[in-house]
Amino acid sequence: MGVDDLPMDDKAKRMRDLLSSFYSPDPSISPSPDSPSARPQQITLDDINSTSFDPDHYMNFLVEKSNLEGLLQRHVEMAAEIKNLDTDLQMLVYENYNKFISATDTIKRMKTNIVGMESNMEGLLEKIMSVQSRSDGVNTLLFEKREHIEKLHRTYNLLRKVQFIFDLPVRLGKCIKSEAYADAVRFYIGAMPIFKAYGDSSFQDCKQASEEAMAIIIKNLQGKLFSDSESIQARAEAAVLLKQLDFPVESLKARLLEKLAQSLADLQLKTKELSNASVDSKDSSKEESIPCSAPAAAHEASVREFAEALRAYCVIFPDSENQLVKLAQDLVTKHFETTGEYVKERICSAELLRVLRVIWKDVLLMDEVLHEAALPDYSLEAAKVAVKQYVASRFSHLLHDISDALTKVHGRQKDGGKEYSLQVVLETSKKAVLQGSMDVLLDFRQILEDNLELLVNLKDLIIDLVQEGFQDFFRALDDHFLLLSGRNISPSQDQGLTEGTQGDKAFAGLVLVLAQLSVFIEQTAIPRITEEIAASFSGGGVRGYENGPAFVPGEICRIFRSAGEKFLNLHIKMRTQRISLLLKKRFTAPNWIKHKEPREVHMFVDLFLQELGAIGREVKQILPQGLRRHRRNDSNGSTASSRSNPLREEKLTQSNTQRARSQLLETHLAKLFKQKVEIFTKVEYTQESVVSTIVKLSLKSLQEFVRLQTFNRSGFQQIQLDIQFLRTPLKETVEDDAAVDFLLDEVIVGASERCLDPIPLEPPILDKLIQAKLAKTRDQIPSAS
Repeated sequence: MGVDDLPMDDKAKRMRDLLSSFYSPDPSISPSPDSPSARPQQITLDDINSTSFDPDHYMNFLVEKSNLEGLLQRHVEMAAEIKNLDTDLQMLVYENYNKFISATDTIKRMKTNIVGMESNMEGLLEKIMSVQSRSDGVNTLLFEKREHIEKLHRTYNLLRKVQFIFDLPVRLGKCIKSEAYADAVRFYIGAMPIFKAYGDSSFQDCKQASEEAMAIIIKNLQGKLFSDSESIQARAEAAVLLKQLDFPVESLKARLLEKLAQSLADLQLKTKELSNASVDSKDSSKEESIPCSAPAAAHEASVREFAEALRAYCVIFPDSENQLVKLAQDLVTKHFETTGEYVKERICSAELLRVLRVIWKDVLLMDEVLHEAALPDYSLEAAKVAVKQYVASRFSHLLHDISDALTKVHGRQKDGGKEYSLQVVLETSKKAVLQGSMDVLLDFRQILEDNLELLVNLKDLIIDLVQEGFQDFFRALDDHFLLLSGRNISPSQDQGLTEGTQGDKAFAGLVLVLAQLSVFIEQTAIPRITEEIAASFSGGGVRGYENGPAFVPGEICRIFRSAGEKFLNLHIKMRTQRISLLLKKRFTAPNWIKHKEPREVHMFVDLFLQELGAIGREVKQILPQGLRRHRRNDSNGSTASSRSNPLREEKLTQSNTQRARSQLLETHLAKLFKQKVEIFTKVEYTQESVVSTIVKLSLKSLQEFVRLQTFNRSGFQQIQLDIQFLRTPLKETVEDDAAVDFLLDEVIVGASERCLDPIPLEPPILDKLIQAKLAKTRDQIPSAS
């Protein structure tokens, strides 16, 4: 009868039992109908899912606890749940239908394959039993012969041992001749059990001869142990052999460790070896391996020998671990000390990396045998110091290169050679600063990008060192510029700078080069270096964020902007002092009270113009040409001159002293009403600005020297002639001719104020003397050429 033919209640109950057994977490713990928990008064709405569900009790429970509306609602809910369960069951069957079919087919195939297997197993068992019986028959036949062979084999082994004992003295003698002490010790140790058992009876002679040979071997091993000609490894092997022979090597520990410490001197890296050092590259990213040079290979062999000695001494002297650790650390320390001396020379990053690879390979060799020394960590700390020294050395050499490029100005002059072009010095210095900095950054980038294990953990430190190095380098460069410019010299030395020597010209030119180089560093070098640092050396942070950034380009730019202005003003001061010295000699040498009538322009005018010409040629090599500004029409100075010149001309045409003195009063009154002339303005980095400032300062000094003297009529007329001759060349030299006119007029006024009889030269005479000077100058130019 099918499922559909069953009564509805039975079908539902069966379905419920199936679902309950499938979803129940543990049917074994379900309560029995007889248990107290199955009582009707304890039934809940969830008991319908239990295996011990009683419909009658459940129905009575619902009737007691619910009203009619509740019963109807519960009926609707249960009908929906039953429908859902039917649907889920159907889906479960449909989804697993293929699995059911596959399982049925598999069972059918198993039934087919098993048929006949029992007969095959019985046949196999018969064959196994036949093989076993035949094997037992062979064992029975060969048992007696096998026992005899084993007996003969034991006898043979015993005879071999006896023969070995009798031959032992001869073997030991051969080992002594060939210095095969390891074999001799092995032979003797192997014979020791027999000597202990039968040495006083059967093998007494062999034992005595062997002991005599071993005494010789022990003596030779002791001599080898303390021989300076033997290698470290050979001495370590001798110590191991002595300990195997139960020799009291503890008493020799101090001497052995002392010998091992002395051998460190031979293991130190030599400068010559460092320059040729080359180690096999362990970098898998590099296809080519660097071949080992002969010194590097010899050094590696020595370190391997030292490492083996450490291994042997660790076995021989277990309590000497601290001393061996100290020896290994001392070797690493000496390596890095030698590296510190080596990096003081001018070496590239590739040479430093080769040296560090040699050291790192030594560290790994020793770390394999003496891991307790923690040599990788120890060498990491030492490597920090070495890298710091290398960075400092590179910046020191860069500073030295820049200094060499700048001091060529002095060098050529001192050697008496031809004048060295300031433009060449400036270009060479610019190249030394910019290209030198780029080369330094390239070296540091190669170190940063190298994957040597020793340097991997130092990348942040290297970045900080590079940034701090550039910050400190530019500060040191600024200090060096100040030293070259003579800003740190004493006042007495500063007075000596005004002496008119050829070396002083070179020195003033150097100051001008420093000014323009400072501008180049601020405007070109610092931005370029900042870009490179940002591209390749960003990060770091070992120094701590609380300390701020290591490289501050804004601060460096401010330093060199200020330095450029200082050097430019210093150059102007030095050139002005030189001209002032010339003017001082001119006005302090003659007796102006007894001066003779002027017949020509004084020689100091030529010297003054020569100095200005030298200054002009000097600034043309260094400074760019600016826009020439003519301010004569709108300058305050021209207005002042136009107001004051008629008064001066009227005063100078007076023929007696009384009217001249009254003219002085008029001159002072005119000064009260004339407009103020702007003489000294900010100096710019142009040829015209520098030359104009020097001319203005020189004329101001000339005015002060004039006011310190007292002139007669002839002296005053000489000053008038010299000043009038200077007007035209000075206006051609400077950019502000109004200020020049004003200052020249002030010199003449000052001379008239200090004159006892201020009667000027007549204009025709003045023009005649000036034309004569110009003609003489024109005649001298062809002859000089």
